[in-house]
Amino acid sequence: MTRVRDPLSVAPSLLAAGLLFGVLSIGHLVAQLVGADGVARTTQWSLMPVLAAAVWFATTGAPRGRSVRLVLVALFFSWLGDGVPGLLTGDARFLVMVGLFLCAQVVYSVAFWPWRHRSVLRGPALAAYLLAFGALLVACAPGAGGLLVPVVVYGLCLTLMAVLATGVNRLAAVGGALFLVSDGLIALDAFARWYDPWAPGFWVMLTYLAGQALIAAEVSRAGGKPSPV
Repeated sequence: MTRVRDPLSVAPSLLAAGLLFGVLSIGHLVAQLVGADGVARTTQWSLMPVLAAAVWFATTGAPRGRSVRLVLVALFFSWLGDGVPGLLTGDARFLVMVGLFLCAQVVYSVAFWPWRHRSVLRGPALAAYLLAFGALLVACAPGAGGLLVPVVVYGLCLTLMAVLATGVNRLAAVGGALFLVSDGLIALDAFARWYDPWAPGFWVMLTYLAGQALIAAEVSRAGGKPSPV
């Protein structure tokens, strides 16, 4: 039996989760700007669970589609990727971060797969994504050393995720592209000696949080199921 969504019971919880995510995001970005590392770490641990709660409340009252459930799993791996690497140092820290976010990218790609026929996967716009991946690889390869193989594998999975996100809708496509930009900035910071922007963590997290929020919101709005073409 299909449940009927009760807007009066769902809206306050969704609104509270959305507002909390916004407040935590702003607090985290300000902490990145002013160098408040303790606040940045604490808020970063909190962001993905709150976003997952917003997805949960947004889809309460009706059967959650497969893609919604997968997005929740991807947010879980993203949460681990946000926090666990901070407990480590050196190459281990980077590899654990890459491994956890690789899991998130694979799950996101599976979540977006039902929309693949509407994506740019087989269209001319695919060239733009491949060009971005190629340019990033050229910039990072000289400094990657022994980490080049995991970087390439992760980059391919990340690019596939962004490509498949274009099938959901335009805002999800923007979210996937922002996630691609965010991780690209991390790679440049790690491997490109010439890359030295002001407040690098701020730009990484700004694009990351916006990308995650757009993806989560648009898959939730779609109910996790493609509409008929």
